[in-house]
Amino acid sequence: MSSLAMSSTVDQQIVLHQFTPRHSVQARAMLGWSREDFSREALVEVDAIQHFESHGEVDDKTRLTLGFRLEAEGLVFFPGFAPGWGMSVRRPTAVMATAETAPRGIISRILGSAPASTAPATPQPNGA
Repeated sequence: MSSLAMSSTVDQQIVLHQFTPRHSVQARAMLGWSREDFSREALVEVDAIQHFESHGEVDDKTRLTLGFRLEAEGLVFFPGFAPGWGMSVRRPTAVMATAETAPRGIISRILGSAPASTAPATPQPNGA
C-alpha cells in the first residue's frame, strides 16, 4: 500500500473515532450553520445529519463526509474536547467579529489590562 493511500486510511480511521455527534453540533454552532446549511455544504441529507447528531448510527461514508467538511473549515476534533480552530486557519469573518467585540476575560478585568491585540507591535526606537 502506498504511503498516500495508507495516510488516507489512517486519516479516515482518526475521523471515525474522533468525530462525534456532539462535535457536529458544536462545530455547526461555531460556524453559525444550521443543519440545512451543513447539508448544503457537505452534500449530505438533513435527515442524515439530524440522525447522526441524535446519536444514531450512520454509515462511515456519511460520518467521514461530515467530519472532513468541518475540518475543511479549519476545525479540529479530539475525543472529550469541544472542537477547536486549527493553528494555521483563518477564522470566518463573522466569528472574528464576535471575538473582537467579546467582553474582556476575567484575568484582564482583575489586572485592569486591555485584552491582547492581534495587531503587530509598533517597533520602538533603540533605548525607548
